[in-house]
Amino acid sequence: MQGQANNRGDNKLIIGTRGSKLALAQAYEVRGLLMEHHAHLNEDNIEISVMSTRGDRVQDRNLSEIGGKGLFTEEIEAALYKGDIDIAVHSLKDMPTHLPDGLELCCYLEREDVRDAFLSDKAVSLAELPEGAVVGTSSLRRKAQALALRPDLKIVNFRGNVQTRLQKLDDGVADATFLAMAGLNRLGIEDKRVNPIEITELLPAVAQGAITIEVATGNEKMQDLLTPLNHQQTELRVRAERTMLDVLDGSCRTPIAGLATIDGDTLTLKGRVLDEDGSNDVSDTVSGDKHDPEAIGRELGHRIKCASS
Repeated sequence: MQGQANNRGDNKLIIGTRGSKLALAQAYEVRGLLMEHHAHLNEDNIEISVMSTRGDRVQDRNLSEIGGKGLFTEEIEAALYKGDIDIAVHSLKDMPTHLPDGLELCCYLEREDVRDAFLSDKAVSLAELPEGAVVGTSSLRRKAQALALRPDLKIVNFRGNVQTRLQKLDDGVADATFLAMAGLNRLGIEDKRVNPIEITELLPAVAQGAITIEVATGNEKMQDLLTPLNHQQTELRVRAERTMLDVLDGSCRTPIAGLATIDGDTLTLKGRVLDEDGSNDVSDTVSGDKHDPEAIGRELGHRIKCASS
């Protein structure tokens, strides 16, 4: 079954997005790139349609308790499928590995900084936090890796957009929190409490820092418009990471981290899976031909799965 192309009878290109400041910044970045690459597109004929998703509306529980990653995409994908919007802009780390029939990812923008950031008024790193300190995060991946390093920490739920979490930190709800460097950079946030965490300490979420664009399957007009925006190195890296995630049956219920890098024609993928309390910590690395990222992702996923069982 295919989604529908523009059936509105207008000449506007409509971009669907969530309404957070970060989501809007990403949508405007896509609009800017479209105008840069296509002379006939401008601010008058590209519209940004803001949508509320259930993941945005429910802020008092972890995603793992209310349905996982699809909560950030369902309403937007419904509009895309009906032809109410032409393209949807997403943070790729929020996307399930399997999309609804009739929709596909056809473009990946150049990846931003993949690292997590540590933020605190009391320390410049996780290691320097006082014993028993309170760390706020809703990410099981961050929670598990933090507890693997510091089992004495108390982890509390910290949902919300970037600004909400910074405000919670200001209000003393926790002694420290984590944010993605990519989001901070895209929002132009410069905060003296931001300290990037090296990937050797905290491995990022699969596809962290990558923006993707979703379209209706078979919508060749949109696919052609988006082709110049696609960053091949980013695409190859995230395809490997998401294949590994798929093999591991990744969801918001499992602490899974992964990062692919490319050197020449070689793609190297590192993956890590932990129990929620930081125990049973399994990691591995696989390298191979960058032009077959799915093979690398499958191999690493199966190796970690076997080692974890």
